[in-house]
Amino acid sequence: MKINFEHKISLRVRYSETDQMGYCYHGNYAQYFEVGRVETLRELGLSYKSLEDQGYMLPVAELSVNYKFPAKYDDNLTIKTSITEMRGARLAFEYTITNEEEQLIATATTMLVFVAKETMRPISPPTSFVKLIEPHEQK
Repeated sequence: MKINFEHKISLRVRYSETDQMGYCYHGNYAQYFEVGRVETLRELGLSYKSLEDQGYMLPVAELSVNYKFPAKYDDNLTIKTSITEMRGARLAFEYTITNEEEQLIATATTMLVFVAKETMRPISPPTSFVKLIEPHEQK
């Protein structure tokens, strides 16, 4: 099912996240995407903790990043996270990161998989999640 649900959150690049040139270290972007993803699910009405309490985990199976422009120390970044598709146990996200000048910093996609907490095997999403996402299905 194609989905159209998005959420934005801002965060500031901390000094500890930069290299000697003052640029944000590329490995930090995965954490920024995680912040976006967690807060997007929370905005939808579901927390990772509640998923885990129900016996589900949602690990990242794929991550693809396209770096466009460097983020620097003290930049205030906006992370736009979109849930774009749910196919079986798989859940797709797209991200854009922009700075205060609205320069495109990075784009990314991730594919997450619902798995049973006990077996770590793929499993259908919980009914409660499906009900939350259905109103955002693209027709």
